[in-house]
Amino acid sequence: MNYLNETIDSLHKKLADKEITSKELTDQTLNDMKAKEKDISAFITVNDDAVKDAEKVDQAGIKGPLSGIPIAIKDNIVSNGIKTTAASKILYNFMPVYSATVLEKLEAAGAINIGKTNMDEFAMGSSTETSFFGDTHNPWDFDKVPGGSSGGSAAAVASGEVVAALGTDTGGSIRQPAAFNGIFGIKPTYGRVSRWGVIAFASSLDQVGVMSKRVEDSATVLSTISGHDEHDSTSSEKEVPDYRANLNKDMTGVRIAVPKEFWHEGTNPEIIKQVNVAIDKYKEMGATVDEVSLPALKHAVEVYYVLASSEASSNLQRYDGVRYGFRAKDVKNIKDLFVNSRSEGFGDEIKRRIMLGTFALSAGAYDAYFKKAAQVRTLFIEEMGKVLEDHDLIMGPSTTTTAFKIGDKIDDPLAMYMNDILTIPANLAGLPAASVPAGLADGMPVGLQIIAKPFNEQAIFNAAYALQEENKFYEQIPTALKGED
Repeated sequence: MNYLNETIDSLHKKLADKEITSKELTDQTLNDMKAKEKDISAFITVNDDAVKDAEKVDQAGIKGPLSGIPIAIKDNIVSNGIKTTAASKILYNFMPVYSATVLEKLEAAGAINIGKTNMDEFAMGSSTETSFFGDTHNPWDFDKVPGGSSGGSAAAVASGEVVAALGTDTGGSIRQPAAFNGIFGIKPTYGRVSRWGVIAFASSLDQVGVMSKRVEDSATVLSTISGHDEHDSTSSEKEVPDYRANLNKDMTGVRIAVPKEFWHEGTNPEIIKQVNVAIDKYKEMGATVDEVSLPALKHAVEVYYVLASSEASSNLQRYDGVRYGFRAKDVKNIKDLFVNSRSEGFGDEIKRRIMLGTFALSAGAYDAYFKKAAQVRTLFIEEMGKVLEDHDLIMGPSTTTTAFKIGDKIDDPLAMYMNDILTIPANLAGLPAASVPAGLADGMPVGLQIIAKPFNEQAIFNAAYALQEENKFYEQIPTALKGED
């Protein structure tokens, strides 16, 4: 089964017409994963019960569009009876006793959890190099990173191991790897999708989203996992549209804002060129494009890393070697247990952010750092909200560079943090945002970022679908995979 040539719709038709069973599809998926994983390393854990789950779907009969279709799940989304590690040593043996709401919804729709994908440890990173389980490789060039933190999910989709995957996005962790891998990835409005059962990084920023080669596939999955959840008080009660059924590529009269601050001075000129070509396509399709200014954007990285690290320092207190996960050996007292378990169980990047966040929340620094960052965040919300009063969408590059070589930036935290400079604003404002392929720069994929008004994911899907049907980027086969052939 070559998922590079399939969609959820085409697979559903084959299953419904009994051209293939879910068991056969799952078997073929697992075999294909075995063949590709030696180069990609997208997965941490494969679901040993996937074939049994597929047999149950076959017995019950193919129903909805996801029924019987294998989907990959990022390894910070807990799954009952399947190891969930958040790519950290401190959770290397954690076996959850329940599943996250998003996974329960997928399983209720008949989707098959094929396995848990690699990621940056606790979703802290932009390259999937901070994982305790090793690096994932970009299918366009095995020597390059897939982005992060949802790098495993992105690489699994781009390489054709699965047709769609779930990821999480705290500051760009779906959109940046989507751009690096030449696929579509969407982060919905904060509250559109339940976070219950998602291992927390920064609770006011985290959001589950979807990655796929085709826009319509993400639309199908997002409709399925969205909606209010009594377990998550931040989840919205707003009605969830059928994004797939409402797809429309008519861009006539759509008003697009392009912030001049998105044209960052460090952006690869080839990326700027490809994004401008894409924006010009929208003009040809009948959209109007205006340059706007978002002055607060210059503070995006600083604000994000103060707020996110502060929330992380609070969320990660629970990992202490007492209740679950890794426990240090040969300890003499409770203090040794806490200190040694965390020192040995957390990677360097996690320790760095915990220390930064703990400092920002300390009595002597709270007003100068955390409180000030929260105030500037309010400016983001106000500025972006004002632009979206007069426009339907905000557009610009998803990233300043294409995928970089494994090892190039991992020892330079500040350089790594700058990877998020264009994606952070949408998280700080809680807005829906996506990355859609716009072309190639130096042989590597380029993403166009699209941001919309709260709960208007449909506008993003429509705009992304319109560009997809113009450039047909999904027909491109990742370069490294061509080499394998």
